[in-house]
Formats: sequence, structure tokens, C-alpha cells
Amino acid sequence: MTEITKSKDFGNGWVELNIGPQHPSTHGVLRLKVKLDGEIIREVEPVIGYLHRNAEKICELDYYCDSLIYFDRMDYVGAMNMEVGYLEAAEKLLGIPPPERVQWIRVIMAELSRIAAHLVWAGAFGLDLGMLTPFFYCFIEREKILRIFTETCGTRQETNYMSIGGVYQDFNDKIVYDIEEFIEQFPKKLGVIFDAYVKNDIFISRNKGIGILEPEVAIDYGVTGPMLRASGIDYDVRKAEPYLVYDKVNFDIPVSYKKDNLARFLVRFEEMRQSIKIIQQAIKKIPDGPYFNPKAKKSLMIRLRGEGETYARTESPKGEFGVYLVGDGGVKPYRVRVRSPSFKNLSILPVLAKDVMIADLVAISGTIDLVFGEVDR
Repeated sequence: MTEITKSKDFGNGWVELNIGPQHPSTHGVLRLKVKLDGEIIREVEPVIGYLHRNAEKICELDYYCDSLIYFDRMDYVGAMNMEVGYLEAAEKLLGIPPPERVQWIRVIMAELSRIAAHLVWAGAFGLDLGMLTPFFYCFIEREKILRIFTETCGTRQETNYMSIGGVYQDFNDKIVYDIEEFIEQFPKKLGVIFDAYVKNDIFISRNKGIGILEPEVAIDYGVTGPMLRASGIDYDVRKAEPYLVYDKVNFDIPVSYKKDNLARFLVRFEEMRQSIKIIQQAIKKIPDGPYFNPKAKKSLMIRLRGEGETYARTESPKGEFGVYLVGDGGVKPYRVRVRSPSFKNLSILPVLAKDVMIADLVAISGTIDLVFGEVDR
């Protein structure tokens, strides 16, 4: 829904335009209060909270093992990464480390989830700019990943596959075969999708030099992930503070110094290539062993008790995802707090969209890659 009003306070002739909260190009229930001078944006105020579900407080009412389902529904297109973030914190607090085989499985699933999330972003971003065909290409490839998830855990998106101390089902031969088949054919398909964008002159003209994000501004606002790396800063939690077995695989951190919409596009596509590189190594290195820590047998999970406080950070598809847990010795966490990368990245929009054409606002907001289950929580 788009609404135009003319305020009495706008003696300068500005017009206030409400974009959202129900609008395709906002990628969720986001309201943008835009002050226009003709077609030039002078101010943008993001209004959030329309999807608020109080997930952090609900987690404090549930057992440690049950809280995982609420993390699935934060960045719901990258659920495996959300699960890793929560479990990194919970397993530290509870003192139940996952076996080595589990760590390799989690890396594989997290990287598949990263690719799936980036494909959703790429397809939706194309739609923002009037490109329909790449959307279908992206979702065809994403569907292959979701079929792997279905084989692994019985569901497609909110997976609830990982658990404290392990995963709910081990890899079988079919899962391994499907993963190997996907990583073999996907690079070529990704090249086709990439060409569909970059060989389109309109796509290039609408993104090159638009939405410049200076690195010092990005740091001031707490921007992380592909947006930060597209501004020339090579910060990735998987390298800066390795978790699971990321220190045992070789991969590069995609960085661009162009700082614009196109740079953010290029970084995300290169991230998908690097994710394939990680999975190729992990599927060969995955060792034999248990897929669950015996200390956390499923039948006894409700008895798990935690005391103290811990914080864990991981690299989600959107950026640095942090989880802070406090335990008071009971079977439920006393406090759960999430550091959401999408929330931080959204805060930069008023800076990026100031004094640009209104058509550029759609392209700029698209490159932020917003998921509002994570923003509002």
C-alpha cells in the first residue's frame, strides 16, 4: 500500500510518501516514510515492528532444547544458520560440545542454507528491478537445496534439524549423493544466473554508482556481512573468530571496494561460489563417528541445566549473528538476547537513500537483503 500526504509542516513543498507496510519491494512488513522533493528523496524513516513476535522472551519460557524452533523463524530463509548461532551459545553454556562429525555436518548444512538464502535475495532483487526470468532460475536452484533439507530432516524451510549436542538425523548415502550432485552442477547454473544480471545494461545502470556506503559509515552503524565486505572491509566471523570447523577448510572472503549496489550484488554471488568450495572440502573430510553427544540424549534434554552467561557470534547470510544467553541453574534460560544483522543493516538505509531518486530507493533497499522475522524477532 502506498499513500501520499502533504504535510502543513512542509513549507518547502516536500511531499510525504508512505511505502508499505504491505508492499512487494520492502521484502516484508516494513513501512518507509519518505519525504520527497519532486522525485528526489530528502529523508527516509524506516518504521518496523509489524511482525513482532517476542521470540527472545518466549525462549525464556521454554527448555533450552525447545528454543531452537524460534531461531528457525528469525531469518527463515537461512534457518540452518540461525540454528548454528543459537547452538554455539547454548552448547557453551551447557557444556555439551558436539562431536566432530556433527561439526562437519553443520558446516555443510549452514553453507547450503547460505546459498539458498542468497538465491532468494537474488531472485527477489531481480523482481524489484523488473527482471522476472532470473527469479525462476534462482528458485529452481534453491528448490534443489530444499529437497536435500527435506531428505535430511523432513521439512523444507524451518528445518529444526540441529539440536543441542548434535543433529537429529545422520547423513545417509542418498543425502551425500544429492549434496555431491548439487555442488557439481550448481557453479554452471550460477554462472547462467549471474550473466542474466550483469549482461543486462539496465540492471548495471540502475546499480553501478548507486547507494554508496563508505566503510567508516558502515562501521559506525554496525553494518556487517556482504554489505560491509562490499565497502572494502574483509571482516567475516568464520575467519575472524572461527567456529565449528571453519578453520579446517580453505575459502576466501569476497571483498569489493566499489561500495555501491553492484558491489553488494557481486560479493553475494562470490559468496555462493565460496560456499560451494567449503562444501566440496567438507563432504570429503567428514569423519565417521556419532551424530549426537551422549550427554544430551533426546529423552533427557528437558533436564539440561545451564548456569552463567555466554555469547556466541556466527556469520549468517546477512552478517554477524550474535546470541547472548544467561542461565540461572534452571532448565530454562534466564535471558536470551539476539544481535540481528538485518536490524543493524537496515539502520543505514536513511544514509544510503538520502538525495537519490525514488526509483533508486527500491534498488538500494533490495541490496540490504532484509528478512523481518530477524529484524522484529
